[in-house]
Amino acid sequence: MTYGKGVALVLGAGVLWSSIGLVVRQIDEAGAASVMFWRSAGLLPVLWAFLHWRSGGRVLAGLRSVGVPGLVGALGLVAAYSGAIYSLQATTVANAVFLYSAAPFFAALLGWAALGEKVPATTWAAMGLAGLGIFVMIGGGIEGGRMDGNIAALVSAFGFAVFSVSLRWGHVEDSLPTVLLGGILSMVAAFGLAPMLGQTVAANGHDIAVSMALGAVVLTGGMALYTFGSKALPTAELTLISSIENILAPIWVWLLLGETATPATLMGGAMVLIAVMGNAVAGARRQALA
Repeated sequence: MTYGKGVALVLGAGVLWSSIGLVVRQIDEAGAASVMFWRSAGLLPVLWAFLHWRSGGRVLAGLRSVGVPGLVGALGLVAAYSGAIYSLQATTVANAVFLYSAAPFFAALLGWAALGEKVPATTWAAMGLAGLGIFVMIGGGIEGGRMDGNIAALVSAFGFAVFSVSLRWGHVEDSLPTVLLGGILSMVAAFGLAPMLGQTVAANGHDIAVSMALGAVVLTGGMALYTFGSKALPTAELTLISSIENILAPIWVWLLLGETATPATLMGGAMVLIAVMGNAVAGARRQALA
């Protein structure tokens, strides 16, 4: 795997993931619990087949090996999945994806608090800028989407941060078994969330097909591209390149569905993205000097 191929694969993953909001907008009636259930139902067989091919049939052994850190990470993914789906249905795509961008900073804070990892001064500065951007988006842009959707997007970002930190806690080199476990737990969680939200996991054929395609093609396909590409790139550059997802997602729904963002969302979102990219560039420089 060369550096150039790694960049191309991670970019491909980001472009594929950027379509998630557009795909969710094609759901007619299914609620967040139903979408989460059927999305995981689409993700599981494809990811299982991929892991079966890559591990020589040792998928169950990989699941058993994740241990407590993997279980914590899988539960983090359940929060990330459920928050992401709910936010995309309850607020604008722009609000949701810009708020998802806070995940690296939540991860830095969790790593500092739980693992004693040092947070560089540049990251603290970037977190401050991102926090200000989130305040601008939510404080001044509530009219662009319901507050519960904005909060759900932050819950999703926090859940992904828990997933990321748990992998570092357990020194897990292969995250895909944890992702598979997260998909299994998401199907179980969907049954519990449905009555709490006044919903059901049942859905019409169209919504089931769209949700399963979201899991099987968009999520799993992007994960495979990202996994292969990440072998050739430093972590900081992965964060920078995959940010293309958060830039493109609002553009797709604007071009194809006419969904616009409020000025507060655009201003706050730009601040968050600048913080993420600036932190990634600083991280890449630190890695180059190390």
